[in-house]
Amino acid sequence: MKYTKMIAATLAIVFACWACNNSEKADQIANGKKAQQAAFNTWKEGKEAGMVPIPAGDSIKYISKQVTVTGEVEFPLTLTVDSLKKMNVATIENFQVVCQSGANMKNDKTCKGVLLKEILEKAKIKQDNHKDRNFYIVARATDNYKATFSWAEIFNNPTGQNVYVLFEENGIPIQLQGAMILISRNDIKTGPRHVIWLKSIEVNKVI
Repeated sequence: MKYTKMIAATLAIVFACWACNNSEKADQIANGKKAQQAAFNTWKEGKEAGMVPIPAGDSIKYISKQVTVTGEVEFPLTLTVDSLKKMNVATIENFQVVCQSGANMKNDKTCKGVLLKEILEKAKIKQDNHKDRNFYIVARATDNYKATFSWAEIFNNPTGQNVYVLFEENGIPIQLQGAMILISRNDIKTGPRHVIWLKSIEVNKVI
């Protein structure tokens, strides 16, 4: 009888721990979704964040599930979250979206993504020789919002180690702002080159 009681007590403890862990995980997911929703609502209200606010009822039509890499590249790409996860995924901590006025529009405790530089290396820009560097890169959203980078920024400047295509924020997949977002982490004001609903990365040559 004593042995049976000991087993029952042990099972009760194991079950309690299991229930606690699952509860904590559910809370983490719920809190992450709330954070994304709050960030999205804040962004919509901020006219100075570098983007045109979109009515909540219309936002769903801008959600993108893939990003194409086109233009002056040898290997055009179509990226999904799954394909990004197969690349060199980085974890970025404490990223803030700061609009032109200096207002803080969003805080990410953690986010995950892939360097734009590595994506472009995979696509391989068409360069005639090592001196052929007159290119610019356009990150375009489904609402036609755009952010631009020069070849030198990405490949010959610290900016290149700070521009990411994200697919996860605060532990959960990006949803309301499309499947992927582009950020430029070391800009003084990060809002203007924070591209949600990212749909394409276009490589163009300066002629």
